[in-house]
Amino acid sequence: MSLKEETGRLDRGDDTELAWARLPGRGPTVVFLTGFRSDMEGSKAIALRDACAARGQSFLRFDYSGHGASGGRFEEGCIGEWASDAAAVLEKLTEGELVLVGSSMGGWISMLMLRRFPERVRGFLGIAAAPDFTRRLMWPAFSEAQRETLLREGVLWLDSPYGPPVPITRRLIEDGDRQSVLDRPLDFSGRVRLLQGMRDAEVPWSTAADIAATLTTGDLRIILVKTGQHRLAEPEELALLTETLAEFL
Repeated sequence: MSLKEETGRLDRGDDTELAWARLPGRGPTVVFLTGFRSDMEGSKAIALRDACAARGQSFLRFDYSGHGASGGRFEEGCIGEWASDAAAVLEKLTEGELVLVGSSMGGWISMLMLRRFPERVRGFLGIAAAPDFTRRLMWPAFSEAQRETLLREGVLWLDSPYGPPVPITRRLIEDGDRQSVLDRPLDFSGRVRLLQGMRDAEVPWSTAADIAATLTTGDLRIILVKTGQHRLAEPEELALLTETLAEFL
């Protein structure tokens, strides 16, 4: 397949450049928002890109600061900063209606974008979406000793099944509280689909129900994958993802 994907770097205004890749085509523009410590070269992003290319659909993927090919340091970032990165990319690199596809943390960022661009977002597709994970999942899972280390030293290094230890900062936790989206109704009238694995060891599948209770739209479906884990990146799961995206287009 011959793709005419453009690539570039967007200066967000402080000399930190955000890497992006864009596929021109008809609207609405599908935007993929990656997960925590992930990047735009993952299998879900590429599967979505290829699906959009096949139908001539506009598609955009990008890396938050401190992620992937973008500038900045991961440990200096937080949810609010990465949401600002997403907003800058949407404002500078897209026009018209949007369909947001958010994976894990990208689901949280997507919900923040629903608040910021309510008139532009036609739909939201969540993949193991993890809004408020710093408050709901991380902090409760820390031991008392880990909490003390985090508060005292400002950073806690956690082992990761996906690679090197991950720095969790006090700033990340405290900013996460300020960016909460599940603490009050979020007014959105567009279409929502939530894909969630029932064997997800990182995000409980009940989170999808909490998102459904938060969003005001009546056009919302939760799709549970009984054998699915957090990444939902097996071939049949990627096929389900692209099939679900087609409902928005």
